[in-house]
Amino acid sequence: MQKRKLGKSGLEVSAIGLGCMGMSFSFAHIPDPKDMIPVLRGAVERGVTFFDTAEVYGPYTNEHLVGEALAPFRNQVKIATKFGFNLKPEGADAATTAAGSFDGGVDSRPATIRRAVEGSLRRLKVESIDLLYQHRVDPKVPIEEVAATVGELIKAGKVKHWGLSEAGAATIRKAHAVQPLAALQNEYSLWSRQAEPEVLPLLAELGIGFVPFSPLGKGFLTGTIGAETPIGKGDFRAILPRFTPEARAANLAIVELLRRIAAEKNATPAQVALAWILAQGPSIVPIPGTTKLSRIEENIGAATLALTADEQASIRAAAEAIKIEGARYPEHIEKTTGL
Repeated sequence: MQKRKLGKSGLEVSAIGLGCMGMSFSFAHIPDPKDMIPVLRGAVERGVTFFDTAEVYGPYTNEHLVGEALAPFRNQVKIATKFGFNLKPEGADAATTAAGSFDGGVDSRPATIRRAVEGSLRRLKVESIDLLYQHRVDPKVPIEEVAATVGELIKAGKVKHWGLSEAGAATIRKAHAVQPLAALQNEYSLWSRQAEPEVLPLLAELGIGFVPFSPLGKGFLTGTIGAETPIGKGDFRAILPRFTPEARAANLAIVELLRRIAAEKNATPAQVALAWILAQGPSIVPIPGTTKLSRIEENIGAATLALTADEQASIRAAAEAIKIEGARYPEHIEKTTGL
């Protein structure tokens, strides 16, 4: 597996990471954690060294799973986790729906950050967190105060690097001025390119890495989801405007684009979608999520799929000509982003 460095931070990870959220949260079917341990360990054996989790996934259960599964490989991998939501204490009655863990709202007060870090350290079975993100911008707490708090945790050795998730350009610049950011994690894919006008140029200017989540459009860009594919109760995608049957029917045009390119390259639509993202910059590391080793192997293949400059431009032009139907999120969730 090829390696990449996240900006100027020196944090080196595999070119393709693994988003672990779906192993314990967000979809209709949550697999048995015991079945996910060999998947996580199999990812390491296949060259993946970058794993993404968060305290809110479950809540808490995903960090426990990742900590247990990756304990034998601790010196080989980098684990990213996140703080930033008002959660019930671990062990309390915290049953959730697919989006229920977010219902308590954002919370990045310094005391909450410190408490979250102590919990994550314990659940992940580590002495220091490789990469700690603010999960969502908290409008009630100045980002400078958040950055200063994380800076204290870095000085204390409890955190090595930090980043932001779903943040806009102004927030990134303010945070970076107080405590340099290693990475930004925003949604980015061929059908979600809102980071391009302002955010990506700023990251290049400041030397910050970019970690796209949902690089396969929450599964849609793999070509395995059609207009009439059932989306089960409790699946987070059931509340997304972009995943209504009508929107999916219209949006299949971008999947057909990927299929055409994939046929020419002897690849899969998912591999083309990931290869296009990788080609957008040397400090970009997508983190597609899956619960299957076969999909991890498929995604890894994207790291060696070369797209010429002409092919990249052709894919972009074709994608830009397709009108994507439906918003990323319903309005109440979009408000929790800093974009």
